[in-house]
Amino acid sequence: MSLNYLLKRLLATLLTLWLVSLVVFGITQVLPGNAAQMILGEFATPEALEALERRLGLDAPVWLQYARWAGGILVGDWGTSTGTSLPVFGQVVENLGRSMVLAGIALFVVTLLAVPLGVMAAVRRGGVVDASVSVFSYLGVSLPEFVTATLLVVFLARPEIGLFPAGGYAPLSAGLWPFLSHLILPVSALTLILMAHISRQTRSEMVDVLGAEFVRTATLKGLSRRQVLVKHALRNAMLPTVTVIALDVGYLIGGIVVVEEVFAFPGLGRLLLFAIQNRDLPLLQGAAVTMAGVYALANLAADLAYAWLDRRIQYE
Repeated sequence: MSLNYLLKRLLATLLTLWLVSLVVFGITQVLPGNAAQMILGEFATPEALEALERRLGLDAPVWLQYARWAGGILVGDWGTSTGTSLPVFGQVVENLGRSMVLAGIALFVVTLLAVPLGVMAAVRRGGVVDASVSVFSYLGVSLPEFVTATLLVVFLARPEIGLFPAGGYAPLSAGLWPFLSHLILPVSALTLILMAHISRQTRSEMVDVLGAEFVRTATLKGLSRRQVLVKHALRNAMLPTVTVIALDVGYLIGGIVVVEEVFAFPGLGRLLLFAIQNRDLPLLQGAAVTMAGVYALANLAADLAYAWLDRRIQYE
C-alpha cells in the first residue's frame, strides 16, 4: 500500500471528524438551555446564571466557544458533566471500552459465521443450505433490534429459566463466567441482524464471481476447488462485503444504543441516552463526537482493507 494513498485517506478522515465536530457543536448550541442553566436549575436567578455563564465562558462569541471546546477535545479536556459532575472524558472512555467489547465480539462472531454461510449458500445454490440462509437473512433483516433483544430476554432470561441475566454488566475481575454471561444476550441480539446483512451480501457476490471468466480459467488450469474458491473467487467477492461490514459498523453503533438500553448495559449508547434525557450538553457532545469518530475510523479501516484486497484502487 502506497504512503500517498494512506495519507490521503487519513486526511479525509480528519476532515470528516472536523465537520462532524462542527455539526455536533452547532446542534447543541441551538438546543434550549445551556450548561449554566443545567447546573443551577430552572429557578436560578438571572444574576446567578449570568455569573456562571461568565465563569464557564458561555458569554463568549460562538466561534470562540467552539475553538475552546475543540481544543479541549484534542487535549482530553472535554468538560464536566452537568448530570453527574464527573469529567466527561473519563465517563466516555469507560463506557466506550464496554461498548467496544460488546461490538467487537459481535462483529467477530458475525464475520466468522456469516461469510462461510454466504459462501456455502453460493456454492450450493438452489439447495437446502441456500434456502436456509435466505430465510434466515429475510428474518434477520425484518426484525428490529428491540424486538430481537426483547425476545431473547423473554425466552432465555426469565427467572424460571435463569440461563442468562436479563441485563447489567459484570467486569472481568468478577470472574470469566459472570463477565461472559452478561454479554451473551446483547451480543446475540446484535449478531442475528448483522449476520443477515453480511451472509446475504457474501452469497450474492460469490454467485456473480463464480460465474466469471477468470474463475473458469482457474478451474481449467487444474487448480483444486478449494484454491479456486479461496484464492480467486472469495478474494474478489470480499470487496463489496468489506464495504457492507464497514457500513454495518454504523448500523451497529445505532443498534447498540437500543440493545444497551434493553439490557441495561452501561455502554456508550446508554450514556448518550442519559445525556439526552438529562439535557447534559457536555456529555452529549462528547458521546456524539466519539460515536462519529468510531464510525469514521471504521470507514478508514474499510478503505485500507479494500486497497489491500484490490491493489488497483490505491493507484486511481
